[in-house]
Amino acid sequence: MGTTKLGLYNKALNMAGERALDTVDENVEARRLLDVVWDNGGVDECISEGQWNFAMRSVKIDYDPAVEPDFGFNRAFTKPSDHILTSAFCSDEFFRAPHLQYVDEQDFWYCELDEIYVRYISNDSEFGGDRGGWPAMFTKFVAAHFASEIILKLTGDADKLKLFVNPDDPKKSIRGRALLDAKSRNAMSNPSQSMAQGKWSSSRLRGGARRDGGSLSNLIG
Repeated sequence: MGTTKLGLYNKALNMAGERALDTVDENVEARRLLDVVWDNGGVDECISEGQWNFAMRSVKIDYDPAVEPDFGFNRAFTKPSDHILTSAFCSDEFFRAPHLQYVDEQDFWYCELDEIYVRYISNDSEFGGDRGGWPAMFTKFVAAHFASEIILKLTGDADKLKLFVNPDDPKKSIRGRALLDAKSRNAMSNPSQSMAQGKWSSSRLRGGARRDGGSLSNLIG
């Protein structure tokens, strides 16, 4: 069945020591606060926290001839609309040749190649956005994140907030431990290689922007 919105909300409320909701439309403050987190990219924020196997996507992208950079690299590639975090930027389909000579600017990548192979964390409904595919430990982390976002407004208790968020030592916080546990479980499912595998799709993406700068970027974004 996977993780439902109601199930996620109630996991967060349980962590916060609050009453569970009967429906996602229940007219109570807790539900309204959780909606704010949801509507403001709360799930995407969690997806961006790691190289999650269930959210990993691989694509081949051709350069967009409609975009002509003013200077620097002469090829522009439109980022996929579901792109959250870049995992690998390569010149070959097997991701054995990392390509480091590229620029990452807003909605585009720029380099001198005609085609690129990118592995990235996706929030698409068939990847990271598929709550039915979330591992249990990731679901727990998302619930902890949602609880950490509402606990102070819900209770007015700063000490409870510190239980969830500890910038000085995340391992001593509920959210921090949940993230570490989720990453640890995710790493256990990886094969013995440097980068997580992703599901393949192919795309020729379009855009329409001008670039105004240039620098080298890194393999991991």
